[in-house]
Amino acid sequence: MNEKPALAAGPGSPLADSSSAQTRTMLWILLIVYIFNFLDRQIVNILAEPIKTSLRLSDTQLGLLAGPAFAVFYALLGIPIARHADKEGTNRVRLIAIALAVWSAMTAVCGLAQNFIQLLFARIGVGVGEAGCTPAAHSLITDSVPAEKRSSAIAFYGLGVPVGSLLGLILGGVVNDLYGWRIALMLVGAPGLLLALIVLIFMREPRHHRIAQTVKAAPAQLPVGAALREIFSSRAFVFILIAASATAFLSYGKALWTISFFIRSHGLSTTEAGLSMAVVLGLAAALGTWLGGKAADVFGRRDKRHILTLPAYGMAIVAPLLFLGYVMEDWRVAMALLIIPSIINAAYYGPAYACVQGLVRPQARAVAASIMLFGQNLIGLGFGPFLFGVFSDALAPTYGEESVRYVLYGAAWLGLIPAFFFWRASLRLASELKSG
Repeated sequence: MNEKPALAAGPGSPLADSSSAQTRTMLWILLIVYIFNFLDRQIVNILAEPIKTSLRLSDTQLGLLAGPAFAVFYALLGIPIARHADKEGTNRVRLIAIALAVWSAMTAVCGLAQNFIQLLFARIGVGVGEAGCTPAAHSLITDSVPAEKRSSAIAFYGLGVPVGSLLGLILGGVVNDLYGWRIALMLVGAPGLLLALIVLIFMREPRHHRIAQTVKAAPAQLPVGAALREIFSSRAFVFILIAASATAFLSYGKALWTISFFIRSHGLSTTEAGLSMAVVLGLAAALGTWLGGKAADVFGRRDKRHILTLPAYGMAIVAPLLFLGYVMEDWRVAMALLIIPSIINAAYYGPAYACVQGLVRPQARAVAASIMLFGQNLIGLGFGPFLFGVFSDALAPTYGEESVRYVLYGAAWLGLIPAFFFWRASLRLASELKSG
């Protein structure tokens, strides 16, 4: 994956336009951190079936572990941690390193769980750690990269979502088949502790340089009420928040239960499902994430509405194709039909988060990002896998092992909801986006 031209620091890459080698280093390290973020978060998806069998869980319990156990604490802690990250004196690099060490250690602890309750608390620990990462990372990127390249730079960081998910599918499936799900969790958690040291050694907090180079007083942090009023006074922000939360609800739900669908309905092993889904959820989504950021920067220069054109129209167009992918009986045809929807549905990340950073002043950027993450994780990760599991259990008496397929039928058409709200948000960008 890292050999793909999209990730190279060549002409047109966000890395090539960065002001210094230090910024390039920061972007690459943040990408690796985010890869571990999603690797540790999403490996549970490929391990869901063996965990269910080993601990004798229901689909509802499985959805609870994959969703609310992580998401509720992630979402609730995200805003106060982001508030701390927005303070001029906060070292965001140190904050990210501490968060990384916590979630990595708790991922390894998940492998030691002997029952549902123990695994539940370990997953809560993963969520607590990961709450400190992305708002601070987005704030760092925004402080370091020109506004006209912001979508590409944030999309570059966002490649951690598909790449981390891809590695989780591959490593989780292969290691599970060889050594079991416990070893898989411990294996992916431990390296994050070393990475936390690398973050501290090689990354620098740009605020420290800025303060050292100027005699001007640092801008005062906005009071909580003022920051929230500024954020929610933007109708574009509200529409993007709704769209991104709906996208996350569907994405997290499908990420878990599409794997179970291929295992249950098509008879694939965890290794076969992991490697096959990696092509869809990993490579295709990585391409979509990069494409969304690049398209937003290129076409957004002509008309700010076009920053969100690809996710707005693309999600609506691919909904029927996604539905057909779940209908097909041949798993190879089904997998092939999921590729284009995976590309398009991942294209929102860079444009959406870049818009959020541009809709508010610097003193409220981390909080704005954390509110987005609150919606995406509480609604998306918190309820997506969980409710998909609840619906699957409800349909099981009628459809048996095929119950997951029918849940995914509905999920395909619900993609029209975020498409609508991204379109509504695009109409407000010209009047609401700030210049810096």
